[in-house]
Amino acid sequence: MAIYECKACSMEEFVPRRFRLHFGGKVRCPKCGTFRVVRLKAPDHIDPMYSGFLNLLEKLSGGRLHHCRYCRIQFYDRRSLATDAADDRTEPETAAPNGARSDA
Repeated sequence: MAIYECKACSMEEFVPRRFRLHFGGKVRCPKCGTFRVVRLKAPDHIDPMYSGFLNLLEKLSGGRLHHCRYCRIQFYDRRSLATDAADDRTEPETAAPNGARSDA
């Protein structure tokens, strides 16, 4: 359970944490919330599949199969891995000072 407090009026709002883990741009474990998950090619018959309505929606919407290293559960998610996002960054090209060209 996550608790949020308004700074202006000090009102507290209680939000279920597991529901909040399905928002965001990167895959998170639906049970513990870690980003350290791996993608699986096929279901593992040893570790259990995470059950729930949101997991079913993720599977039906084309989500890929993932595995949590800590909880040892399998689940579906449509988002990309956090480690994939770190690998996708490209190095910016360094510009020569004063617009000088290096091939001159």
